[in-house]
Amino acid sequence: MKPSIFIDGEHGTTGLQIRERLAKRDDVNILSLAMEDRRDADKRREMLGACDVAILCLPDDAAREAVRLIEETGNTKCTVIDTSTAHRTSSDWAFGFAELDENQSDKIKTSKRISNPGCYSTGAIALLKPLIDAGLMAQDCPVTINAISGYTGGGKQLIAQMDDASNPDAIDTSFHLYAMTMQHKHVPEIMARAGLQKRPIFMPSVARFAQGMLVSIPLHLDQLNNATIAKIQSTLETYYGNSEFVKVASRDESKTIGQLKPEDYANRDDMKLWVFGDDESGHVNLVAQLDNLGKGASGAAVQNLNLVLS
Repeated sequence: MKPSIFIDGEHGTTGLQIRERLAKRDDVNILSLAMEDRRDADKRREMLGACDVAILCLPDDAAREAVRLIEETGNTKCTVIDTSTAHRTSSDWAFGFAELDENQSDKIKTSKRISNPGCYSTGAIALLKPLIDAGLMAQDCPVTINAISGYTGGGKQLIAQMDDASNPDAIDTSFHLYAMTMQHKHVPEIMARAGLQKRPIFMPSVARFAQGMLVSIPLHLDQLNNATIAKIQSTLETYYGNSEFVKVASRDESKTIGQLKPEDYANRDDMKLWVFGDDESGHVNLVAQLDNLGKGASGAAVQNLNLVLS
């Protein structure tokens, strides 16, 4: 029998893209609620009680409620993949980034509770954790993370503000910083999953393109532990050497590329890591290039689903 998948919140941006990725597959049975029924508590409960896998594309509080509803129905067979922030630092949930370490895929496969990483977090953790694990970066190293994302990461409200000039709350700039309080919701998971003990400075931004993302971490080599550009490059290459979805640009590629564009990874479910800099200047800039809705959200959720079903 085909496993039944219920996307709770399938009419939102992340849910729609998950549904698109699953639409042509014949190995799963998709349970679905009509748009007008998405807030019907009884119908949601019925779906959550019947499915084999629930993919939650909901705000944090609604995601917690969905987990509670699953437990109330007695649906012990159900595996939950939560794309919200609600459970990303919980030790009771498997973190849904299979590339986190050599054991993470198995943890995801065997867990009933999986928390999808955030989009910015995916890039930052992918760059930082290998260096911390290798001892090249201390856990209390001061880190600054700069990032730019396509506006679809802000959901339907931001999409409407960027796309519709008649919207009274329309945003007419081509680029803007946000999270000016320095309290972005992705920071706790970056710290917890990368192994940072000192809170990083994180400055996200949004530009007028739909999908794509760059996460940039500039560092001074003399703040690291006997690090060189070659050591950083080889550490990342070794860490992700067998990965299907995380690739590391070669030194030659990093030296010769003239521009790095976030849109180049739109509609892709993989990620590319770059090492820029030189030993003479003592500067290095680590960059992750991905799609905020691909490896940063919907694509990652489907990758986690595939591990659950394998």
